[in-house]
Amino acid sequence: MNAYLLIDFGSTYTKLTAVDIENEEILATAKDITTIEDDIMTGFKKAYEKLKLCIEEKNIKFDEINFIKKIACSSAAGGLKMYAIGLVPELTADAAKKAALGAGARVMKTYSYELNHSEIEEIKNSNADILLLAGGTDGGNKKCIIHNAKLIAEIKIEIPVLLAGNKSANDEIIEIFEEADIDYIVTENVMPKLNKINEKPTREAIRKIFMTKIVEAKGMKNAENFISGILMPTPAAVLKAAEVLALGSDDEDGLGNLMVVDIGGATTDIHSLAEGDPSNAGVIPKGLEEPFAKRTVEGDLGMRYSALSLLEAAGTKKIRRYLHDDHKEIDVKAHCNHRHENIMMVPQTPEEIFFDEAMAGAGTEIAMVRHCGWLESVFTPMGVMYYQHGKDLLDVKYVIGTGGVLVHSKNPRNILKAGEFNKEQPVHLLPRSPNYLIDSTYILSAMGLLAGEKPDMAVRIMKKYLEKVN
Repeated sequence: MNAYLLIDFGSTYTKLTAVDIENEEILATAKDITTIEDDIMTGFKKAYEKLKLCIEEKNIKFDEINFIKKIACSSAAGGLKMYAIGLVPELTADAAKKAALGAGARVMKTYSYELNHSEIEEIKNSNADILLLAGGTDGGNKKCIIHNAKLIAEIKIEIPVLLAGNKSANDEIIEIFEEADIDYIVTENVMPKLNKINEKPTREAIRKIFMTKIVEAKGMKNAENFISGILMPTPAAVLKAAEVLALGSDDEDGLGNLMVVDIGGATTDIHSLAEGDPSNAGVIPKGLEEPFAKRTVEGDLGMRYSALSLLEAAGTKKIRRYLHDDHKEIDVKAHCNHRHENIMMVPQTPEEIFFDEAMAGAGTEIAMVRHCGWLESVFTPMGVMYYQHGKDLLDVKYVIGTGGVLVHSKNPRNILKAGEFNKEQPVHLLPRSPNYLIDSTYILSAMGLLAGEKPDMAVRIMKKYLEKVN
């Protein structure tokens, strides 16, 4: 039997998925704690043994499986951390951030205009993996990006610099970087024209840097002796899976516009696969163009590491709104503090389960509002006009939920519905009446890897294994 072994070296768990490529079936999935501090292969081997047992329980001889491909993604050791520099905050800086997030990075901070010495020192002393340098449309302002390049060269920054700004400045910047022996890569301008985002070249360049440099820097070289390669950051794999599921492949129709809600211990990630153009007549788009495949990361909306910041963002009233009537007297602050101090906590009692789901509901609501577009009303002599900021996601067909709290919930729909359109706040362009699916076997990142090799198969398997929830 020919099969693929698809691996996700996650920040908490290493997850394995074995796929029978002849019958297009998932043979088994397994996971164990990621062991990045010691040897990442320790956790992998434990998960591999579990996978073997799961397969043999199905009366399949493990030794007869021929894993013709073993490919991986990773968010271990904190994932891919980036700093982004642009020109105007609402334009090139925002474009750089969107491109970096779409590549699966966690953008720690963005800077705009000319950097000062305190900012460049902050970048120098950070734990970033990549620095994205953008700024100016092609043929436009190049003074700012050249100024920032000179400061980067002065501090002799040791991490890779990705140059994705005004092409008219490239020759001078390359000369600056060559003289200072800076490790750099040049790609296309992330915003070549005003309000026109060009994120795909930047996304691909980040993936290449990740494969060639970041994997080794994070102590994951041992894994490459066993697998074919670590191809991309885990969030990029999830986004790839969502993209191919939405658009379809050569031989398989996609589902159409969709979103993914990924609730984790440290962050809540939202992905949207839609153009996001205004769905109502008379609404005028405003600001930077949105990418079709968009990802946002909410670092203050996690279930464990970020439990206290979720409480701060939501407030006790919002969390209580998602609690059942017979659990209204729960001490919200105490529960959030307990989760923050016990990041590996698994809820056991009904009260702990209900509280986790209330946190998830509140976090989903906030994360979806932040991700989706919104309307601004402007009074004119001709009457009220509406400007749209961000993506209109009112008509999204599917919302896919993933992450432990959703997978283990008996009522995942209730959590995901927290991100639906609300008539009381009609300016937020959230999905009106989507269908809900759950990634109950944690296959999205694996399918993102498979999509790079066999997109038709990846779409068919996702259609088969993503579970509908009523």
